[in-house]
Amino acid sequence: MHILVLGNTGYLGAHVAEHLRALPGVRVLVAGRSPAADITVDLAADRPKDLAALLAEAAPDAVVNCAGATGGDTVTLAEVNARGPAVLCAALRMAAPGARLVHLGSAAEYGPTEPGMRVTESAATRPAGPYGATKLAGTVAVTASGLDATVLRVGNPVGAGAPPTGLPGRVARLLADAGDEPVAELRLGDLSAHRDFVDARDVAQAAVLAVTAAGPLPPLLNIGGGDSRPVRDLVRLLAEAAGFRGRIVEAGSGGSARSAQVSWQCSDITAARDTLGWTPVHTLDASVAALWAAEGVPAR
Repeated sequence: MHILVLGNTGYLGAHVAEHLRALPGVRVLVAGRSPAADITVDLAADRPKDLAALLAEAAPDAVVNCAGATGGDTVTLAEVNARGPAVLCAALRMAAPGARLVHLGSAAEYGPTEPGMRVTESAATRPAGPYGATKLAGTVAVTASGLDATVLRVGNPVGAGAPPTGLPGRVARLLADAGDEPVAELRLGDLSAHRDFVDARDVAQAAVLAVTAAGPLPPLLNIGGGDSRPVRDLVRLLAEAAGFRGRIVEAGSGGSARSAQVSWQCSDITAARDTLGWTPVHTLDASVAALWAAEGVPAR
């Protein structure tokens, strides 16, 4: 089986590629802008017919699209998160219409939900900002493509390699820089929002199961931890892993606009369990430990 992974040098893409390479009888090809990629691809700029020529030569049985932008201006988000999946789908229709496409979406596509609610895949989508809106546009491109495709709507991933554009990676880097002085101070925004944290390794396992599942899959599957935790819990666990002895200060006005609009996030993961046989196996403690270990700073 030939599987093409786009965005393998990114956060979740690296985990997905690693898990796929562990499968027997599978050959993993990687595509992206990195010089080390098997196929040079830039979904933000390539034309569908040019990408189709590359796909025809690679002849993948399945494609996993992990390419995405979590930071940057609205134009960058639109080019990568919205245009990218649309171009990929157009190219696949031309060159490999029988290949399965697994695309990583985001729970940010749902937007604000009622506290205490677990959202299902049929819930309304009301993204609170450009990131969620552009991810939703990419999801629509995939689900309307007519391909054998499914979108994994991922919660808030935590684990090794988390980028500084997201809260887990940013806090880990701040803690690494802060040291262990008792007078150290970590100033963050409001940490009262609740998020559905999921281990990056569990996300990768879901992608593996989606790629290898027999028969058609639902167009959307929620991939999350299945519960909601205060962001404050994540920061506390990271501080404990780092041996941080200073103060954590929540400056209410310093929180992101999205956190202010989306105070609660929790996905119903029943469909992924029933369809793929998938459930998350890593606790938030284990996810935080993996994230901190990847920072390369010994615990203090």
